[in-house]
Amino acid sequence: MLGSTDAVAFIGATDLGRARVFYEEVLGLPLTRSSDFACVFDMNGTMLRVTAVPAVAYGGYTVLGWRVADIAAAVRDLSARAVVFLRYDGMDQDDSGV
Repeated sequence: MLGSTDAVAFIGATDLGRARVFYEEVLGLPLTRSSDFACVFDMNGTMLRVTAVPAVAYGGYTVLGWRVADIAAAVRDLSARAVVFLRYDGMDQDDSGV
């Protein structure tokens, strides 16, 4: 039933203005609309709704990701934009965090 419909991704943010800057200016996602309740972005045809929440519950696992053609180039570009990549104990990661 849902296999032929478009998915929508949801992310919570306690500071919608700061989240908008991050997703729009740092990640380069086009903003399609915004309100006091949410900012909506286009992720190459998939809707990302960043919703204002009083507190963010951290899951301790990946909640959103992208497939990129050149991960090393993507990491360099994002690092230059002040994105911090986390390191996890027990996971084999190279010097760039991949």
